[in-house]
Amino acid sequence: MAEAKKSGADDYGAKDIQVLDGLEHVRKRPGMYIGSTGYDGLHHLVKEIADNSIDEAIAGYATRVEVTLLNDGGCRVVDNGRGIPVDIHPKTKMSALETVLSVLNAGGKFGGGGYKVSSGLHGVGSSVVNALSTHMIAEVYKNGKIHHIEFEKGKTVVPFAVTGSTDKQGTMVTFYPDAEIFKETTTFDYEWVVNYLRHQAYLTKGIMTSVHDERTGKSETFYFEGGIKSYIKRLNEGKEVLSDDIFYVEKPVEDIIVEIAVQYNDTYTETLRPFVNNVLTPEGGTHVVGFRTALNRVINDYARKNGLLKEKDDNLTGDDIKEGLAAVVSVKLPDPQFEGQTKQKLGNPEARGYVDKAMSEYFSYYLEEHPDVAKKIVGKATLAARARKAARAARDNVIRKGAFEGLNLPSKLADCSSRDRTQCELFIVEGNSAAGSAKEGRDSKIQAILPLRGKVLNTERARLDKMFANAEIVSLIKAMGVGIGDTFDINGLRYYKIVFMTDADVDGAHISTLLLTFFFRYMPEVIKGGHVYLAKPPLFGLIKGTGSGRKIEYIYNEDALEATLTKRIEERRAAGVKINPEDERFKQAGYTAQQRFKGLGEMDAAQLWATTMDPERRTLIRVNIEDAEKADAIFTKLMGDEAELRKNFIQSRAATVNLDDLDF
Repeated sequence: MAEAKKSGADDYGAKDIQVLDGLEHVRKRPGMYIGSTGYDGLHHLVKEIADNSIDEAIAGYATRVEVTLLNDGGCRVVDNGRGIPVDIHPKTKMSALETVLSVLNAGGKFGGGGYKVSSGLHGVGSSVVNALSTHMIAEVYKNGKIHHIEFEKGKTVVPFAVTGSTDKQGTMVTFYPDAEIFKETTTFDYEWVVNYLRHQAYLTKGIMTSVHDERTGKSETFYFEGGIKSYIKRLNEGKEVLSDDIFYVEKPVEDIIVEIAVQYNDTYTETLRPFVNNVLTPEGGTHVVGFRTALNRVINDYARKNGLLKEKDDNLTGDDIKEGLAAVVSVKLPDPQFEGQTKQKLGNPEARGYVDKAMSEYFSYYLEEHPDVAKKIVGKATLAARARKAARAARDNVIRKGAFEGLNLPSKLADCSSRDRTQCELFIVEGNSAAGSAKEGRDSKIQAILPLRGKVLNTERARLDKMFANAEIVSLIKAMGVGIGDTFDINGLRYYKIVFMTDADVDGAHISTLLLTFFFRYMPEVIKGGHVYLAKPPLFGLIKGTGSGRKIEYIYNEDALEATLTKRIEERRAAGVKINPEDERFKQAGYTAQQRFKGLGEMDAAQLWATTMDPERRTLIRVNIEDAEKADAIFTKLMGDEAELRKNFIQSRAATVNLDDLDF
């Protein structure tokens, strides 16, 4: 039997094949080049242009990189490097400047001798930014001349030309992100630029970076003579260090430059920042494997050699040794191979051996030359080992085998019936009264309720063994299903939304902060996965009518209350209603009563569902970790042992904080 002919089959031909030149493809599929067209993608543009200037500094040709956020929405990056080449390119027959900015895969980072080391993996940055900008202006100051060119959406509109003379040297690039591409926002975040440039100054000794925001007048400049040693000091700010001395090594090994700084503190968590050619690799990679291997071997060898570990003692584990570790591992290599487009993890196998070699040799010398520091490091790791064993024993005593995988859920958990965890929600509720209303009012198919009794343990100051002795923490771990410590597995997560539901007051905010501390320190992957939320219960109820005709309007903060009352009063006056100025404002606005909710326990099941739990009407605030370093510093200040740091932090912000504006 002949196959049925599909409609339009004969019409499909060469004319239907769309051919785009390089930059047209960038505009058609921007996510392939910058990851997203939201906030992150927008700021990736800044990074792409500024990275070129940073590469000049890494290569030893630039000492200054300046970023200006312009009043008219643009971004300008200036450096004092060699200047992008301006001679005619033999292949494109255009100036090298125009080639770099308008031809995909053109640049000095493809083995032609322009850069031995660069942060750009693909070398496509400048042309991609050009394609995604409404307007780009580039000037090169070179050989006493100003070389100028302009583009619109990647196409040349003002041809390359010499426009004047100068005694400066370097490059200036100004670009304006295209709102057709970046529909979410085209407004640059000053703090993002500050953090980016601060990191670059730490990672490249001798470079000065600065940012100026024309929109607000804010400016900051960074220069760190100590490089990553200065970075370590920042990471340990507010923490008690085991020694003021910082281990540091910078060592060329073959064609790789290895730079490492290490200092231990008295906390129970690790802060490790790995970089490749100044690019943060949060998932680590071969350079981190080499570092950890050397660190563990050297510390165990030293402990054995000096009698700090007995023959019968087990070796200290990596988990023991990383407790309280603050480290920066930076490698610079000519051909970095990253796993994935986003450069999250280094794959070069040679980096492991080179980092291991540098760390092993010089850290061994360091421990021998600093025996007091070495004994403190080994002593801390030994205590961690004891605590690890105690935690394992406590876990076995408190929870039967398999409990962390959800086989033995806490008795006070009111679980949901659905087994589709992508639809399931866990509400962690402050107080038994509120939990009772939540259980009664919930959608039991997808919503589980876990009551909390009072304030949970401050896990900023607690090891796992102490946490396993805390009933509230144990219940939370069991309910989550992911385990903790060496048993943690994000794949066991039983609920895709974990919602903190606490009172809309200072005590509620404190409980939420304690919970956030626990998740940030021991389950950061749950936050990073977008699973943690804050509920937003109302503060006020405006009531109209009585009896069966009674209706209530919920208001979530003081400002919203004032705005609602003012609007209603104005509407009633406009409608000719006589208003008694001696009446309370809610009466002037036409309401019969005004209620302030002191806590979730005052709300019945229907009210709690309508305001805080109903997916159609509630407001949930997702918790994100936008800046892990900043978050780490804030948790250290607010939840750590240093009362003076906490006092200074609170006093410096007290005048500008409105509790009703807090998202708790």
